[in-house]
Amino acid sequence: MKVLVTGAAGMLGRDLVDILTGHPRHTVTAATRAALDITDPTATHTAVAGHDVVINAAAWTDVDGAEEHEATATAVNGDAVAHLATACAAHDARLLQISTDYVFPGDAGHPYREDAPTAPINAYGRSKLAGEQAVARLLPDTGYVVRTAWLYGAHGRNFVTTMLRLADQREFLDVVDDQRGQPTWSYALAQQLIALAEAALAGRAAPGVYHGTCAGETTWYGLARAVLDRHGLDPERIRPTTSVRFPRPAPRPAYSVLGHARWSAAGLAPLPHWHRTLEQALPQ
Repeated sequence: MKVLVTGAAGMLGRDLVDILTGHPRHTVTAATRAALDITDPTATHTAVAGHDVVINAAAWTDVDGAEEHEATATAVNGDAVAHLATACAAHDARLLQISTDYVFPGDAGHPYREDAPTAPINAYGRSKLAGEQAVARLLPDTGYVVRTAWLYGAHGRNFVTTMLRLADQREFLDVVDDQRGQPTWSYALAQQLIALAEAALAGRAAPGVYHGTCAGETTWYGLARAVLDRHGLDPERIRPTTSVRFPRPAPRPAYSVLGHARWSAAGLAPLPHWHRTLEQALPQ
């Protein structure tokens, strides 16, 4: 399997490249933002040639910045995905597009199914939904959208590393307890994406939407407590608060729990419980 990974210098991209580089049967082209501008259709067409699978881990990820610069965010998260999809169609390559829980409004009381109606409440969510729609429109038979959420990992800034850094600086930390989601280790997601790519090429995985989040659910407060506890620190140093205390330019979904029903049809198990992967990510 010849795989092109875009956004190869990011948190998820680096995990994908590390796993694929060590795989005896696969080869990987690591395309960083400096090496490939996915908003350039000509460059994208050239880069996709010769690959069986493209995993698009490149994205505008500044959620708050997207509120002010929605057109720019959509150019990266929407228009550029259409360029990739067009190139994949021309070169007979599968596309795995990374998307987000932010395409949902966050007002549900049970996990969102893969086919649940979308209704993003911020500019970032709208930009990512534009990318999903491009994949569905241009690659109905060979396009895959994998929504993830609450991603953390070894590379780059994320909630887990931020909590550990702040725990070294402050006695107590106030963390919101009114947003629910599924903490997801980027390395585990990378493994799942590669397994999906293999199943797609083998004809075992139907195209469409999959949810790439860990099982279980918690709040940011619950995750922060688990992170400190994992490091032998007192979780009582984490104090619950509400989102109103931390106003942001972009509204956040209050409920970001996703269902995982489609994996079984592809012969794949969904990602493990978030407690298990946190233990793997933060070994004692």
